[in-house]
Amino acid sequence: MVFLISGTAFGETSPIVQVSPPVSTVSAAPDDGVGQAIQAVLEPLQSAFPPLLTSRKHQRTDINRVVLDFYSHRNYRAAWTNGRDVTQLFKSLNETAFDGLNPADYRGTELLQAQLAMQASAPTPAQSAAFDIGLTRTYITALLQLRRGKVDPSRLDFHWNFDPVGVDPREDVNSFFVALDDHDVAGAFAKAPPQEAVYRSMREALAQLRQVRDAGGWPKVAEGQSLKPGMDGVAVAQLRARLVAGGYLEPHKSKRSDYDDKVIAAVKKYQVEQYLGADGVAGATTLAALNVPVEARIDQVRVNMERARWLLYKLQGTFVVVDIAGYKVALYRDGQPIWRSRVQVGKPIRSTPVFQSEITYVTFNPTWTVPPTILVKDMLPKIQQNPDYLAANRIRVLDRDGNVLDPATVDWYNARGLTLRQDAGPDNSLGQVAIRFPNDYAIYLHDTPHRELFAKSVRATSSGCIRVENPLQLVELLFNDPARWNSEGIQKQLANGKTENIRLPVRVPVLLAYWTVDLSKEGRVTFKPDVYGYDTPVLQQLNLPSKLPALEIPQAENPLVVTGKGEQ
Repeated sequence: MVFLISGTAFGETSPIVQVSPPVSTVSAAPDDGVGQAIQAVLEPLQSAFPPLLTSRKHQRTDINRVVLDFYSHRNYRAAWTNGRDVTQLFKSLNETAFDGLNPADYRGTELLQAQLAMQASAPTPAQSAAFDIGLTRTYITALLQLRRGKVDPSRLDFHWNFDPVGVDPREDVNSFFVALDDHDVAGAFAKAPPQEAVYRSMREALAQLRQVRDAGGWPKVAEGQSLKPGMDGVAVAQLRARLVAGGYLEPHKSKRSDYDDKVIAAVKKYQVEQYLGADGVAGATTLAALNVPVEARIDQVRVNMERARWLLYKLQGTFVVVDIAGYKVALYRDGQPIWRSRVQVGKPIRSTPVFQSEITYVTFNPTWTVPPTILVKDMLPKIQQNPDYLAANRIRVLDRDGNVLDPATVDWYNARGLTLRQDAGPDNSLGQVAIRFPNDYAIYLHDTPHRELFAKSVRATSSGCIRVENPLQLVELLFNDPARWNSEGIQKQLANGKTENIRLPVRVPVLLAYWTVDLSKEGRVTFKPDVYGYDTPVLQQLNLPSKLPALEIPQAENPLVVTGKGEQ
């Protein structure tokens, strides 16, 4: 079985990427006993590898191939002869906990025990070889998981298509080996995770939440009745204590038990940050959120740090990010947000998929072709109940050849081979513009006549597409042509009433991403409802024990035994 790394377990036939460390001078044979023992272990593995393929989609890396190439290019010389390198590795493995990973996954304890046992008596070349190979395998495994994540997102979501273009795993691995040669193991671990500020904020939040957990967690607030302005009592005192612990109320306010203006303001602030209705009343939903255990919030941060390891390398240059769970969209230029807006996304039963694409054109005055699912589940019942529904909504009926049919001639209880198309206009379901990008799901950004829904805190209200609150502002920024496509030019284009597709001069990447943590204006990490329930499977995979092979140090009198079994 081939040992693969960069996500969770992949099958034996999974595409792999050959990763070759920098080439050094190779002599005919190792010139020392440890090198000969390393060669004796690794050379037989050559025949175990399948044909080398490259997958740009998932960038999977075969860890055994990495180890073999590394040692073969250094003529099988031992890599961990400097004790300080080994010490740095053990310390860095323990510190992976700061990134939400489990240090036990990397078998650091086994390696340390083996080191101590070998220090007690002179190790044989076979023992030193097994120890050296084990250190190298652990080193690369931990660094690649810090760099690209432990969990394979494509295994959790068949929509996943985030191609790490411009991120070559060979460059990553080569940099890891350069750091080892430079005796800067700790530096390699420091540089491996995402370097963006949002990741650092989540790392800091994780440490703070663990401090809260170790101190006994957040104060509980009694549930069972809504807490409202003007009330006084034990439950309000508990509410005050919880708001102080969360940083929403000044510490000296915790001793009182009345629901005054300060509490109202603190509750509203909490509700806004948690995507709850901000009415200043601590009702059932707000109290339930306040009473979520700190352990669950720790896990939520860990899940989103894993997502950051999957995605943050994409956030460069000019791009659009749709934050599905946060119901918002942003346009970035030179890596900085220059425009934001609220959005409506798919209902849980018709969730907006997570994927990447490139915005290629804008449709002005779009018509709307009713998707089959909406036609069958939503529209047919309305047509059957109200024969005038189609006319009232300016929807035409087309046959397979595109001919317009009289709705009165259609058997709406046995409707087959029909297309329903809504004419362009302000009340069109797509509004005035649709922003298009290639995908297999008929998903796009668009205007909407349902503007009243933007006032809601929870905006999972569409059938999958993304409704944008201020789409014309985004269109102007996407064209980035102040002379032709300024606000006046866009209004002129809309005023002619024609349905027209206008290509962008430059394609703009768009990422539909899913995050359940956020950053407040004060830099505090806050939490969103997991509207699609995506956090649980990520957490389950993140918590699975590592399948890194157990370290096997041979007895002095036995031949060297190193297992290749196990997958990561």
